[in-house]
Amino acid sequence: MTEVAGKVRPYMSMSVDGFITGPDDGPDRGLGVNGERLHAWLSDGCVDPVSHRPAGSGANAEVFDEAMATGAVVTGRRTFDHAGGWAGDHHDGVPVFVLTRSVPDEPATGHVRFVTDVRSAVAQAREAAGGRDVMMHGASAAVACLAAGQLDEIELHVVPVLLGQGRRLFDGLPPDQVELELLRSREGSGVLHLRYRVVGGGRS
Repeated sequence: MTEVAGKVRPYMSMSVDGFITGPDDGPDRGLGVNGERLHAWLSDGCVDPVSHRPAGSGANAEVFDEAMATGAVVTGRRTFDHAGGWAGDHHDGVPVFVLTRSVPDEPATGHVRFVTDVRSAVAQAREAAGGRDVMMHGASAAVACLAAGQLDEIELHVVPVLLGQGRRLFDGLPPDQVELELLRSREGSGVLHLRYRVVGGGRS
């Protein structure tokens, strides 16, 4: 029986005006000024303090469980560094493939591998995921993978706030129209979960 490949999908919390961080994000403030508001749906109310899983069986909890069921992670180097490399373990020991312009001299720790080619990073992540979905982090990584035709779907967690400044998810896209098909819309507590399929354009 042929193993079915999982979907490569960014999971991004985003403001209504398109920002995934506030301004002045960096290693000591990964989400920037006021950017923590974007992840409030993972901290408000009854949330496990260790796993950050929303309690119960509502939309927020189900979406969180889906994300944690992914079998590999692809991330941009900037996001990886700002997150402190997740101490070498993003979740459940799954391999993390870091897109970078240059591989650091120091050997990777934990489950981390540095990769300089977009298609190679995604191919390795798909194989490592063993049929499960692949989670993607980082605006630059998402843009690079979209341009290379390596994104299957896009998962957005739209938070009802306008940040006005910060880092946008799809800044720097070429002037190619990218068609998306809405697969799912679920309203959670303080957030709207949207899943799109990339159906045409922007893929080479």
